[in-house]
Amino acid sequence: MVDVSGHFGMALLFAGPAWFVWGRRGALGFTAFTLMTAMLPDVDLALRHVLPVTHHGITHTLLFVIIVSLLGGAASARFLTTSLNANRWIRSTDIPRETVFVFATGGLLTGGISHIFADLLSAPDIAAPLSPLWPVHSDPIIIDVIYYDSPLWNFGLLAVAIGVHLVLARNRRYPLDTRYRLGEFR
Repeated sequence: MVDVSGHFGMALLFAGPAWFVWGRRGALGFTAFTLMTAMLPDVDLALRHVLPVTHHGITHTLLFVIIVSLLGGAASARFLTTSLNANRWIRSTDIPRETVFVFATGGLLTGGISHIFADLLSAPDIAAPLSPLWPVHSDPIIIDVIYYDSPLWNFGLLAVAIGVHLVLARNRRYPLDTRYRLGEFR
C-alpha cells in the first residue's frame, strides 16, 4: 500500500484519459468521482473494528470495487440526473440517466481500481499481499516495486499526476464524440 498522497496521485493518473472523452468540465467531474473512491478499499481499516475483516482482504478485490461502483453509479443516476440537467454550467437539458450512470460508475470504478493497483505496487512491505481477483483467483498477486513510506514515490506521483492534469487542461481540442458526452463541453 502506498501513502494517501500516493493513492490520490495514482487515481489522478488513472482519471487522465477523461480529458479526451469528456473535455474540461466532464473531466473535472469524472476526476471528482475517481478521487471519491481513491481510498475506498481502505474502508476495511474502519470496518475491522465492527466486522471480521482484515486489511487487504475482501475490500481490496475487484468484486468489491465493482459492486460499490455500480451501486454508487445507480444512486448518482437516480439523484444527480435532474440537477445536472438543470445546471447552467453543463449547458444541457437532455443528459439521460444512462449517461450519468456510466459516467459515475466509470469514475468510481477508476478510483477503486487505481487504489488496488497502487497497493499491488507496494505490498507486502508492511501489509499482507492482495488477492484482487478473488473469488475467481485466490492466490495473492505481488508486484512490490515501491516502498510504502517513500516520500519520493508518494509525493512525486502526486506531483506528476497534477502536472499531467494541468497539461491536459490546456488542451483545446474537443472531446471524442461518443454517446456518453455530457452536454456541450468546451
